[in-house]
Amino acid sequence: MVPALVVTVFLSAGGCHITYSFSGASTEGLGTVSIQYFQNRADLVQPGLSQYITDALIDKCKAQTNLGIVNGMGDADFEGEITGYSTVPLTVSADAQAASNRFTITVRVKFTNSVDTQYSYEQSFSRYEDYPSERDLSAVEKELSNKIVELLVEDIFNKAFVNW
Repeated sequence: MVPALVVTVFLSAGGCHITYSFSGASTEGLGTVSIQYFQNRADLVQPGLSQYITDALIDKCKAQTNLGIVNGMGDADFEGEITGYSTVPLTVSADAQAASNRFTITVRVKFTNSVDTQYSYEQSFSRYEDYPSERDLSAVEKELSNKIVELLVEDIFNKAFVNW
């Protein structure tokens, strides 16, 4: 019991602190993050998608880090654009009709870590969801977009702060 007390007093006196993160995010040395608006440069432009992706990334950073969100340039900065938004036939049935379709969203991201540049990156992220061909894209588009954006934001965030 005495050694535990000594260690506790020693750590307290030394100004030592340990930071726990349930998300696994490492933001050591960073104080702020900025997220620039993701322009939609895809051939097929879906209104509102740019704002949705930008807001989803802001929300993820607020929820999973203790970084302050700033306009302009933060210690960490995300910028990017939507480069792909498409649906294509995936499988063909016996009567030569599409049995399912694949809906894909692709974003190009440039992440700058001004404190530790080894974690900076520029990369494209792509995610998709399949849906039955008897359903029109407009009937499933919102639901599938939400799922895809959630996965994309998770990938972008993990690459920046979880370092996978």
